[in-house]
Amino acid sequence: MARGTRAEKAWETGRSAADNEYVRRLIDDEELRENLQDAYRSAKKAYGRVNNGKAPAKALMDDRKVHKELRNAAESLREASDQLRGKRQSHTFRNLVLVAIVAAVLAVVLSEEIRKSVLDRLFGAEEEFEYTSTTTASTETAST
Repeated sequence: MARGTRAEKAWETGRSAADNEYVRRLIDDEELRENLQDAYRSAKKAYGRVNNGKAPAKALMDDRKVHKELRNAAESLREASDQLRGKRQSHTFRNLVLVAIVAAVLAVVLSEEIRKSVLDRLFGAEEEFEYTSTTTASTETAST
């Protein structure tokens, strides 16, 4: 293959990418790029906190910093998505509820401890009891 042919193909590929409206928005819109970078940073921080050697389900349910980072990532991605599509509507509450539901379901599925806790709260704790007989053993022995 000649050098000119590869260079021409690369040039055509670059031109077609530059003509794409989404690529153009990504190049031109600084706020869009910032939102994508913020989403990446927040998701990376949340992943680091979840993947720190402890139980991931516990971190998803109990760690407020993970919740904050996941919320920030979701909001940044939503804003970036709206900017790419040219929309400017706010669905923050809906997205927050969706992320919370997904996180809760994952936590219940992944952690037996959390499952037990949820079941105890829904149906009450299991009662442990010791059986004691109300009758006494007979002290008479049968003699033959």
